[in-house]
Parts: sequence; structure tokens; C-alpha cells
Amino acid sequence: MGHFLTTVVVVVALLPIWVLAVEASKHREEKTTKSLRFGGDGQFKILQVADMHYADGKMTPCEDVLPSQVAGCSDLNTTAFVKRMIQAEKPDFIVFTGDNIYGFDATDAAKSMDAAFAPAIASNIPWAAVLGNHDQESDLSREGVMKHIVGYKSTLAQVNPSDQDVIDGFGNYNLEVGGVQGTGFENKSVLNLYFLDSGDYSTVPSIPGYGWIKPSQQFWFQQTSANLKKAYMKKPQAQKTSAPGLAYFHIPLPEFASFDSSNSTGVRQEGISSASVNSGFFTTLVEAGDVKAVFTGHDHVNDFCGKLTGINLCYAGGFGYHAYGKAGWDRRARVVAATLEKTSTGGWGAVKSIKTWKRLDDQHLSTINSEVLWTKSSAVSIDYFGTGVRRKKHIGGP
Repeated sequence: MGHFLTTVVVVVALLPIWVLAVEASKHREEKTTKSLRFGGDGQFKILQVADMHYADGKMTPCEDVLPSQVAGCSDLNTTAFVKRMIQAEKPDFIVFTGDNIYGFDATDAAKSMDAAFAPAIASNIPWAAVLGNHDQESDLSREGVMKHIVGYKSTLAQVNPSDQDVIDGFGNYNLEVGGVQGTGFENKSVLNLYFLDSGDYSTVPSIPGYGWIKPSQQFWFQQTSANLKKAYMKKPQAQKTSAPGLAYFHIPLPEFASFDSSNSTGVRQEGISSASVNSGFFTTLVEAGDVKAVFTGHDHVNDFCGKLTGINLCYAGGFGYHAYGKAGWDRRARVVAATLEKTSTGGWGAVKSIKTWKRLDDQHLSTINSEVLWTKSSAVSIDYFGTGVRRKKHIGGP
């Protein structure tokens, strides 16, 4: 891996400046024109990869694996797992939710990221990333890490919203997932994805511990959510409520502590390492009304999902092999699939349901803990007199 990367650097260095400028321009153009959309099968599948903790590839040993797994185990096992997941699930989108690299052990942050994200880049599947608390602990600042990420091919990640002069952190942005082409929803976002920087560590001397989502970020989220709702409720196919949303960030909210084995699916095997203060972001999410699930990482041996005040709070479970874990407890990844409703004329409408499951990095890539996170209120879509004008007749449901 190291020799390959060195060769690439040398070749790039020999290219004329105008060639590099053209390539950079092409990547920027690709990012602005590439969009997410439901396919003709009415599904949109997201693969979440949490806490890869990538460092120096083959030279980086695994942590917390069985004695029989130690020999030859390295970051390359993490790479192999990403490839297996992409091949098995064939996701429409991949999200990396922080601690993508483990800065303390990464001698060159850029090279570590190149290797960590290589399977996603090679797949040509659109992907995005947020930062954790370890990504900036090598030779790049937090801003530098995010700027490096957004320069990759096929990523839709952004450093920050272009319309926000002041916002805390790096990697706050949203992505819209359009409806099926050729339907009334093709120019609407039927699923909204929010990405936020949950910080690394507190910068307030009197407050110890991890970072949190700040008021400036919450204000941006509120504005974005309100604007998306307004657009969704306009013609054509004017809807009565917001499109469902999903939020991705690294550090769990304090509300994750509301769950144990009696009211969640999955396991809780360690404490909830949230900030020591409650920023109120959960209340902000509830008030906005569109986010149906939050997905985080950070606590590697927690992988549960639980619902609180209508919002699912979900861990992905630890993915990377150079991250702490639990020997004998397989590394894992979370998958989310949104499915559209069928209209009375056989077309595709709005999102009908959102499901999730996890896959283990075992011999069979086992699927566990499949569950429905959200379903739309039961309704029948009627096309009156074949005019193309539809009305929703509610027949029950929440």
C-alpha cells in the first residue's frame, strides 16, 4: 500500500499544472451536478461506516480481537470489510460517521484518509463523511481534514454551508434525495439527509469532556429543515407534512442514555460518551419534526436503536479493527433502507417506510436486528378521473 501511494504522488507531481487544474475543476463540477435519487425499484439504501480508526495500513495492528485473529490483522482488515459490505449490500450511498482515521497513530493524515476511503472511491458510489474526535490528531487541522475529504472523487461532503457566514465546526451540510424520475416527485426531495460536526473536545475550561452541536449549527439545521418542508409542501404533488429526514454525526446525544435492553434493539455494553452538557439539540430535532432517526458512532461496543419522542436514536457499532472493541464481538456496520409507496396508477410516490439492520464481519456477513424505524401514516393515493390530480384519503395510522 505504501509503495503504491508513493508512486501515485510521484506521477501526480510530474503532471503539468494545467492538467491538475482541469482535474480539480472536473471534481468540483461532478460534485455540483451529481445528485442522489431513488431508483426505479423505489428504494434508497445507505451504508453507515462508523469509527474506522484507520492509521498506517498494513503496519497498524488490530485491537481487541481474539488471539487466533491477531496474526496478520491490521487496517487492511477494515478495508476488506468495507469492500465486503459494498459488494453485499450494493448501497446507493455510503456515510462515514467520524473517527475515520486515528490521528495519534497516523503518520500522514492525507495518506491514511486516501487508504481509508479508497474502497468507497473505487466503487464510484456517492459517499459523504463527518468528523469524529480523533480525525484531526495527526498532521492536519480539523478544517484541513474536512477540506481534504471534500476534494475526493465521488464524495458529496461539504466543508460547510455556502450561505452561512458563521457556523461552528467543519462538515455541516445537507443532501436531498430526489424521487423517481418520470414521476411527480422527481424534482422534490423525498428524503433529507443532515450531516453535522459534533465536535471533538470541549473548548470551555469549566466544562470537561467531549464537544457538542452548537447553537449556530442548530440554527442552520432549523432554517434548512423549514425551507425543505416549505418546498415539499408546494406544487406539484404538494404534501401535507415534511419529507422524512435522517441525521448523521459522531458523538451521541445525552438522550441516548434513555435506553437499555428493555426498550431498544441491539446491545448497550458501555456508557454513553456524550458531552457533559446537554446542548438541547434533541429538543431542536423534535421541534423541527422531520428527522425520524439519528445515527452516530463513538461508543464502539454499543449498537442499539431506541425510539424517544418519535425519533430513533441509533448507534452503528464499531467498524474498524484498529479501534477498541470486544474480542469475540464482531465488527459491524449499519444499513438503512427507505422504500417509496406505490401510487394507485403503479408509479412511485413519497417515502412509505424506513428500515434498518446490521451486518457482522463474520464468515457469512450475518444480518441481525432488522427493524422498521418509521412508516408513513396509512393513506391511499387516488387519481381522480385520470386527470393526474391526486388526493390523499387517510384510512388510519399514526
